[in-house]
Amino acid sequence: MASSMNPVERQPGGEPGPTPERRRANRAALRLEATMREGTRGKLRVRLIDISTHGCRIECSSTVAVDMRVWLNIAGLEAQNCRVVWHCQEFVGLEFGHPLADAVLERLLQSQQQTPETRINELRDIASRTHWLARQASDAEIHPLAELSRTCAVDAVVEGFRLGAAKRGAASKKPPAPPAAD
Repeated sequence: MASSMNPVERQPGGEPGPTPERRRANRAALRLEATMREGTRGKLRVRLIDISTHGCRIECSSTVAVDMRVWLNIAGLEAQNCRVVWHCQEFVGLEFGHPLADAVLERLLQSQQQTPETRINELRDIASRTHWLARQASDAEIHPLAELSRTCAVDAVVEGFRLGAAKRGAASKKPPAPPAAD
């Protein structure tokens, strides 16, 4: 299926180059179970990969059409009316009908019980899987899958740096060990 995830622009001289990021809000990587319902169909279990105030990216085993309206149910939030912005393989980009308030998004992210190591490993898993899918994909699906792979790989590296910095900070705040008794 064709995607409108992030089309390629032509550079001077006709060479393709990446399109500048056009997101309205920063995304936060997460792995969160949710349900999605389209029209009169039953609920379908999905997994959020990332989220921002304006939308999210999910893994979904069902085919959904671009521009379709769906309801997304995330624990702790009211059901979100969303529009399917793009769909490629088992990955779907959703735009919220009404943006989330920053405080609501922050509360959702803080409520995650996932350890940083788990989040890093899951991001690496998605990056590897989408890289493999991109290598098997049609011309129309290569770019969105490669972009998702790159994004998840970068997110995993950033999370790794944060984890390392947090561990170094915690280690430097430990009080010195008491002197040994002779």
